[in-house]
Amino acid sequence: MQVGFCKIHGANLRKFAVGRVQFAIKNIFLLQTAHRKLQTISYFSNSMTDHIIVAIDGYSSCGKSTLAKALAKKLHFVYVDSGAMYRAVALYFLRNKIDLEDSRQVSEALKNIHLNFHSRDYETHITLNDEEVSAEIRLMPVSESVSAVSALHDVRKEMVKQQQRMGRSKNIVMDGRDIGTAVFPEATVKIFMTADPRVRAERRFKELAPKNPGITLEEVFENLAHRDYQDTTRKESPLRRAEDAIILDNTDLTPDEQLLFALSKVEPYL
Repeated sequence: MQVGFCKIHGANLRKFAVGRVQFAIKNIFLLQTAHRKLQTISYFSNSMTDHIIVAIDGYSSCGKSTLAKALAKKLHFVYVDSGAMYRAVALYFLRNKIDLEDSRQVSEALKNIHLNFHSRDYETHITLNDEEVSAEIRLMPVSESVSAVSALHDVRKEMVKQQQRMGRSKNIVMDGRDIGTAVFPEATVKIFMTADPRVRAERRFKELAPKNPGITLEEVFENLAHRDYQDTTRKESPLRRAEDAIILDNTDLTPDEQLLFALSKVEPYL
């Protein structure tokens, strides 16, 4: 009886062992299959544009950069300051006395302009041919020439190409004049900012006065009016609100209030 029990017990052990091996093999197969599926999903996820793009357009000195920086920081997105790119080009043109009427000069100059963004102390900085120019591009001479420079076809074509490259594989917040209409017409969220012209001039004056002694509020107001006219009437990607853009009038809003407004529009897509 004991011998029979051992035989039966041994047979059960063999069945058990075989079963465990088969189970292990099946699990390995399932794991390999799952791994391949994950790789496939990962491949398609990386190939598709399933990231979020927030386009912030609007008039000069409406606080677009302030909002875009705060929003990108809050969401851990990449902030791309398109206005700084055009200002850096304008700075290069001023330094090298490029004739804006000479398309050959403009085209050749663009070949020598290399722009990059980098972060330092939670701020985004721009370099022009490896030179930090974040402060210099905000001075009045650049402000007075940037609209004319950004209206040039070759300039916009080159900058749009670089901006679109930045937005292909990252969650980004980009501000400018034509982000929601020309650069990223398929942007996830589009915000168009505006404010009372006098309030905009006062904000800009406070920003410029410390670095531009002698400047007056009236000069700043006239400069903004001139830039508005150039931006809205130029042939190349004029400033206009995209049909699906959300209007944000921040005349009476604090930076925190406009940030909360923008967050409420982006959060449904997170």
